Amino acid sequence: MTEVFVAAGSNVEPLVHLRRALDLLAARFAPLRVSRAYVNPAVGFEGADFVNLVVAFGTALGVHEVIAGLQQAEAACGRAREAPKWAARSMDLDILLYGDLICDEPGLVLPRPDLVRRPYMLGPMAELAPQLRHPVLGRSMESLWQELAARDRHPMRNVELGWPVRGEGPLS
Repeated sequence: MTEVFVAAGSNVEPLVHLRRALDLLAARFAPLRVSRAYVNPAVGFEGADFVNLVVAFGTALGVHEVIAGLQQAEAACGRAREAPKWAARSMDLDILLYGDLICDEPGLVLPRPDLVRRPYMLGPMAELAPQLRHPVLGRSMESLWQELAARDRHPMRNVELGWPVRGEGPLS
């Protein structure tokens, strides 16, 4: 069983779409562990604030099968595949880690490089798995988060999602 961590975000009816995506993921990958949800400004373009979280689950499926499942959930939430990269999103689901797989192929780089640069990914990731070691850097998510939070004051505030949160501990 491989543990998978996925970043989920939306800035188009975000609470509605995130709950829908979590329901779809739970139907396919249960049980899920879900971080708290955080509101933060759009990055890379002018737009409505995003709501982001991280979800974790175990699976025996291969990474490409997981990606196909994530893309189906995105489509069910109204995500158009041909939409520009830096634009509003009804749903964005990105694999952050797929076990300790290190991969660099067209369309798939793991661990996701943005994980250690984006507070809205790393903060919730550290909340779910503080002691998990980054497969390349060898450091815990908690220590990577503390370092990033000290130098990047990217504003994030907790928002009630209305979906059960099941994580290891609070984000500090």
